[in-house]
Amino acid sequence: MESSSNTSELLERYRDDRRKLLEFILSSSKQLKTPSSINSSSIDPEIDSISVDYVLNCINSGEILDLSEASNKYREESNYPVTVDHLSGGCYFLSSDPDLSGSPPQRVPPKVYVETDVLYSSNQLDTQSMEEIENFSDDDGYRYIYEADDTCEPVKDANILSLGLPVPRTGLSDDDMREKAYELLLCCMIVSGIQLYSFEEKKKDKKPRFLSRLKSSKEKMNSQPQTIEIHNVVLNIIRSQMQISGTMDACFRRILMQCASSLKFTQIDLPYISLELLNGVGKYDFPSEKLYIQWKRRQANFLEELLYYSSSLMTDEHTRIKSLIAKIRNDEQSDRRTTSELVNILLAIKKFSLKLSSMPGRFGIPDETYYWTSAYHLNINLYEKLLSSVFDILEEGQLVEEADEILRVIKMTWATLGINQQVHDALYGWVLFQKFVETGETKLLDNAILEIQKVQLRSEDQKQEAYMSSLVCSIGINGKKVSVSLMDAIFLSINIWCERKLQDYHKHFSQKAIDFGRVLSLFTLIGVLAAEESGDIKLIKPNDKTEVFTRHLKGCIENSIGTTCRRLCHVIDSKKIGPKLAGKHPMAYLADELLLIAEKESIMFSPVLGRWCPEAGLISIKQLHNFYGQKLKPFLDGVTCLSDEVRSVLPAADMLDWKLAQLYYSASSENKLHPPLRKDLDHYQIGEVCKPIILDWVNGQHAQILEWTERAFDLEDWEPLSFHQRHAASIIEVFRILEEAVDQLFSLKIPLDLTHLQSLLSVIFQSLESYLLKMDSQLVDKNHLFPAAPALTRYKETVIPTIKKKSINTTILDDHILNKLKSLTVSKLCVRVNTLQYIQSKLSTFEDGIKESWALVNERWAKEQFLGPLGDYSSKCRKSVDGLFITFNKIRLYVGDAVNKVCELIGTRLVFWDLRDSFLFTLYRGKVESARLEYSLPHFDSVLDHICTTIIDSLRDPVVLSICRASMDGYIWVLLEGGPSRAFLETDIELMQEDLDILKDFFVADGDGLPPAVVEQEAIIAQSIIYLYSLQSETLIEMLMRASEQASTKSECTYPGGWCVEDAHTLLRVLCHKKDNDASKFLKRQYQLPNSSEYEDTSTISSPLISDLLKRSKSSHWAKQSQRSFRSMTKKFQEATSEIRLGGI
Repeated sequence: MESSSNTSELLERYRDDRRKLLEFILSSSKQLKTPSSINSSSIDPEIDSISVDYVLNCINSGEILDLSEASNKYREESNYPVTVDHLSGGCYFLSSDPDLSGSPPQRVPPKVYVETDVLYSSNQLDTQSMEEIENFSDDDGYRYIYEADDTCEPVKDANILSLGLPVPRTGLSDDDMREKAYELLLCCMIVSGIQLYSFEEKKKDKKPRFLSRLKSSKEKMNSQPQTIEIHNVVLNIIRSQMQISGTMDACFRRILMQCASSLKFTQIDLPYISLELLNGVGKYDFPSEKLYIQWKRRQANFLEELLYYSSSLMTDEHTRIKSLIAKIRNDEQSDRRTTSELVNILLAIKKFSLKLSSMPGRFGIPDETYYWTSAYHLNINLYEKLLSSVFDILEEGQLVEEADEILRVIKMTWATLGINQQVHDALYGWVLFQKFVETGETKLLDNAILEIQKVQLRSEDQKQEAYMSSLVCSIGINGKKVSVSLMDAIFLSINIWCERKLQDYHKHFSQKAIDFGRVLSLFTLIGVLAAEESGDIKLIKPNDKTEVFTRHLKGCIENSIGTTCRRLCHVIDSKKIGPKLAGKHPMAYLADELLLIAEKESIMFSPVLGRWCPEAGLISIKQLHNFYGQKLKPFLDGVTCLSDEVRSVLPAADMLDWKLAQLYYSASSENKLHPPLRKDLDHYQIGEVCKPIILDWVNGQHAQILEWTERAFDLEDWEPLSFHQRHAASIIEVFRILEEAVDQLFSLKIPLDLTHLQSLLSVIFQSLESYLLKMDSQLVDKNHLFPAAPALTRYKETVIPTIKKKSINTTILDDHILNKLKSLTVSKLCVRVNTLQYIQSKLSTFEDGIKESWALVNERWAKEQFLGPLGDYSSKCRKSVDGLFITFNKIRLYVGDAVNKVCELIGTRLVFWDLRDSFLFTLYRGKVESARLEYSLPHFDSVLDHICTTIIDSLRDPVVLSICRASMDGYIWVLLEGGPSRAFLETDIELMQEDLDILKDFFVADGDGLPPAVVEQEAIIAQSIIYLYSLQSETLIEMLMRASEQASTKSECTYPGGWCVEDAHTLLRVLCHKKDNDASKFLKRQYQLPNSSEYEDTSTISSPLISDLLKRSKSSHWAKQSQRSFRSMTKKFQEATSEIRLGGI
């Protein structure tokens, strides 16, 4: 805490050490060359304004020391922190304790420019913007340029933010103005009767309130001094803010307090203060003589500026006063001058000053003095320095908490400086605005706007207006110097700065959009700069001429968008963002960046601009759309195929087109200013360009997909993938190929129409159709699995066995059918039917996915192209799309038929092929009681268990039903076409009925299998045939005769699964297998059928090898030979019936 209270003394010590160092260098260095006209006495007064670095450079280089150049270098260096010559660099002397200064400022450090031109021209914006791009490093992309907040450009803005006040001819610096302003404030407070305590007198106070301002506001001590008057507290804060040393403050206070009696209740002026200080302050009041000389020269310069240069008409008296002031400035004469001589000089100057002060004011304003108008440029500069004391020197961009108290104190200087309320509001708003430009602190801008509003709301009387009009400034506008009043100079300077920022607001406000609205509000508050017919410059407010203001804002929008687009293209063309492209085409990158600009425009800027320019959003979006359209057209003209560049550029361009259209439509709907969207924006011709190349791409995919589908099918081994995935691997690959093609098409993100969808669906349909046809081609007709129809015989017992028996005609399956059957095992057939069911279920998901993807594409297309209500369009489009998706229904029908076919083939193969030896050729062979069904049933059980673990749950019942149906057909085959080895007695009927019931119960499986009603329906024919065996032979013969009368000569014989109980063929076979003499005699007499004992039944249990060699073909044998025999048999039926009736039987 002790160290923080001595920071000002430390600064004074540093300055004293610097002075001694320069004195030593100048006096002892033999290498320093100085002009012969310069001696040490002439250098000493300037020693505090000489650059040390310049002196050292002169010694090192051997150059001659130039005092004016040394002074210029010193003034340049004073704008920057004093650095310590240290190896690490970056070391600074601080006038405060860094631990108490808080965090460093967060804003971007200001850029350094070398421009010195203060004139402003709006037509130079584009050139300046393009030149500024070159300042960015090579690895900076456009996003950096676009998002960089460039609101702080102190040096360049310092030129623009200039009121154009007359420049002091004596070269008064900012430090001179600052210290003189503080002297004036002290004097004015004393004149007001305020008792002041010097800083030195209160130095023993350990915790003075004004020193607490040197700490962060968050760490400010709660204890406040209670014994110091408020004015002294505020004055000490001002002193600290204005960086006035405690030593000089004590000196000034002491001198001014000494003449307090003569100052009280009198109106003072600036020359009077300088004269009183020169009369009361000596060189021993300063830490060093050099500092005294520097201070004395400052006072002399002010006197010369106020008394000599302020006059428009020079007289001999003015010349004499100038020479007297020169004597004060002359240090050689001051050493030889006596005190009385100095007093006489000061009295002469004071007399002249009083003469000027007594002159009546030009405008008759109370308390007006000569210096209000003759030295207004000094008055305004001094008041600006006083106003600047409200800014915290330790927290950049922040006002001190005592800002209001400071303003009330500096109000005491109004009468001396010629400040009224309106001038104060304008200047306070001006310094607030300047500080905002320097720091970017938004709160300062808000306060500045409030002050400007006060200025515009306040009106003064004619005298005050005339006075303020006399305060002339010179502003550079469009390359010309224009003389305006102080108020107009403030407004014009702010207007020029705002105009410059608004002409490229995307660059300056992208990171801090909150400032955009405030700057635009300030701009509208001041008005638009316009030239009258007479050539005079005038600020036009929105309320005066709204059309002019709106037109100007439109120009700002167009300039900002245009400059931003050109800057973006410049960066892309210069390849500064190469690493950020990551393989993306520059046109695609440009579209993405323009979309970001459009979104930022619509979200951040257009709503604000829309308050004064309702068409702001439409203008910016249309300009962005046209800009990219011009860049895109040459690219579209060169598109011939779906290359990588096309895949990159066209989706980005289409997305930009669509997004801009949405933003444009939204803006036009909100403002209700424009007709429908399609009449304003000419969409990019992406759809027309894309349509043929997308069709070519889809057609090119067609051949590849068919090839990949066939290859996947050919590699299939029809083994299940896993227990949970019991379908074939090939169908997974096929759908993967199809889904990949669909994803590739819709991921193009470019316009698609119904033609493309139709082509895609055609590819999908033909691929799945090819897969299904190849699967169907591997199947065999189930009729190939049925045994050959045996010869019809009649039962006849013989005592003497036939030595040589006839054999039943058989046919052998060809090799093609046998090879197919080898690969069509029941397990592989189950995998096939599982695969078909997977296709059926996958189709719905696949179709929904395509429809969803199409809907996303179609929704955008509908909004852009359809002219009627969107609901009507949706209905019409849905009908068209649904018509295209009928192809999926065709696939579903194909799959359904294939599932039924494979299920039937599973049952037929199982019963008539795999279980023929254990079921067909064994059941009831020889005698019924020795060849019951119970011997065959375990084979059924084991096979069914295997099938149920292979087949998926949804297909279990259909497959089991097909096995049940095939089992009933096999049982009927045993009863009707079992061959010569099967003959049934009446006593066998009950056993046969029991076996049929057992077979039905097997498939019902105590409720775990098929529904009983379904099983009963399948067993109706078998049940009816057993019933026929229970009838007497005479009854069967009569039924046969009736059936024969109705039989047609063209009728074909029945086959397993197609038997009819009342059919002649069925009745004849029942008679053939019935162990009954009447039936045997009837068959011998009427049909000459041979005895069953004459035939050798080859349907015996044999090894698999023999069984495979003797497979029967129903399609060849039954369809040809048996059909001919049954046609002849039908004819015999009719002839026998006629003979019986004629014979009276």
